[in-house]
Amino acid sequence: MKFSILPVTPYHQNCSLIWCEATRRAALVDPGGDVEMLLAAVERAGVTLEKLLLTHGHLDHVGGALELSRRLGLPILGPHSDDAFLLDSLPVQAEMFGFHPAKAFTPSQWLHDGDTVKLGELALRVIHCPGHTPGHVVLFEPNSRFCLVGDVLFKGSIGRSDFPRGNHDDLIDSIRKKLFPLGDDVAFIPGHGPMSTFGFERHNNPFVGAGA
Repeated sequence: MKFSILPVTPYHQNCSLIWCEATRRAALVDPGGDVEMLLAAVERAGVTLEKLLLTHGHLDHVGGALELSRRLGLPILGPHSDDAFLLDSLPVQAEMFGFHPAKAFTPSQWLHDGDTVKLGELALRVIHCPGHTPGHVVLFEPNSRFCLVGDVLFKGSIGRSDFPRGNHDDLIDSIRKKLFPLGDDVAFIPGHGPMSTFGFERHNNPFVGAGA
């Protein structure tokens, strides 16, 4: 799997352009905004965009999804249906955080634990990882040992759990019981900040690492 990290919005959220090297079929993961910049990145990469994937319902991760879907006729997949209340509240989120007005929407397909998202010859495994939000999902590509974790885990930190319907214990369980067992060699893109590996975080992260 090939990828390009495209920070968007004033929150510098890591939107990821991912694609199958064999077929050049691509998806944008968490297109939170800056739609024209994202479209330019897709054109530069020379790939065919075929779907939009959402890890969770916070505005900085989903703010550009509806516009992209309507302009390009693309399906929106994810997050888990437990985040429906967040997608319904997008107009309020936009006003609260000073973003451009946003409309509520329902994705083309909710994602659930164990689902598979196909992208060319790639098969992304969906893992439900609640805690930051109740409907947060993570996308794992086993052959390339690669994961897109949204706001569950960061290099040296973890996601916040003080947002509506967040749960700290669920977040810790998601990381320790669902992500770390995938293997120390798995590299991940977080929703903000630099990449890391599960092995580095398992040994060094002050919140969920060996010494926590």
